Amino acid sequence: MQEEISNKKKQQKPVEKEMSFWEHLEELRGHLIRSVAAILVLSIIAFINKKIIFDYVILAPKDPHFITNRFFCKVGELLSLDGLCMRDFNLLLQNINMSGQFMMHMYISIVAGLVVATPYILWEFWRFVKPALYSKEKRYSSGAVLASSGLFITGVLFSYYIIVPLTINFFGSYKISESVVNQINLNSYISTIVSVTLATGLVFELPILVYFLTKIGILTPSFMKKSRKYMLIIVLTISAIITPPDIFSQVLVSLPLLVLFEISIWISGRVYRNKQAELAG
Repeated sequence: MQEEISNKKKQQKPVEKEMSFWEHLEELRGHLIRSVAAILVLSIIAFINKKIIFDYVILAPKDPHFITNRFFCKVGELLSLDGLCMRDFNLLLQNINMSGQFMMHMYISIVAGLVVATPYILWEFWRFVKPALYSKEKRYSSGAVLASSGLFITGVLFSYYIIVPLTINFFGSYKISESVVNQINLNSYISTIVSVTLATGLVFELPILVYFLTKIGILTPSFMKKSRKYMLIIVLTISAIITPPDIFSQVLVSLPLLVLFEISIWISGRVYRNKQAELAG
């Protein structure tokens, strides 16, 4: 029995020991180096697989045969919404810089490496803050790493398969006059896809952000409920800008975001009630 107690004390000893500022800095440096190394390795893999990354991923949403575009075409035929169909749509891309295509290849490889490495980066961040957490917080935070990774990936996929095709269809076919032809610059096309996709991935992290802000007392469920009408206006405005002028596509984009906001309100309410119960106890 005494041996078991002494073994437990030995196991707890490193955890209880306080680290100096420079030791914390050295620990952080190790996590950053491993995160950057993961991004670098995945970026090299993406760079080597140029045809897959560009022909089957980046440039695919502008093709009328893309899976989402074919789905929108069928829905458009059923609902008599011609704006959803990209059957006769042909988006021409051009490069006007000598090193433009090579630099874009480098840029997209790094972005692809960053996106794929995101779950690992979040795990490295959790490993860095883990020693400072209580045992109960460690259990919850480990689940938060998995949840945040899943939400980010879900947001990226939702943007790529829903928001990006609708955005390309609308802005690529929009004309102020029949005498003006759209010949989109490669940099403009790719920057639009990357910014929209990454932004949506970050927006899907809202429940995690709400959880921690409520936990530390900055956010309350009552405030979020009061902000619901403003959130509705913001989401509908954004969906109206990036989608064709029809109700179906606007609902398709705005509904998941509004559901995400309602889930965040529920999470905030649950965390707030638990906090109040702990204070009362």
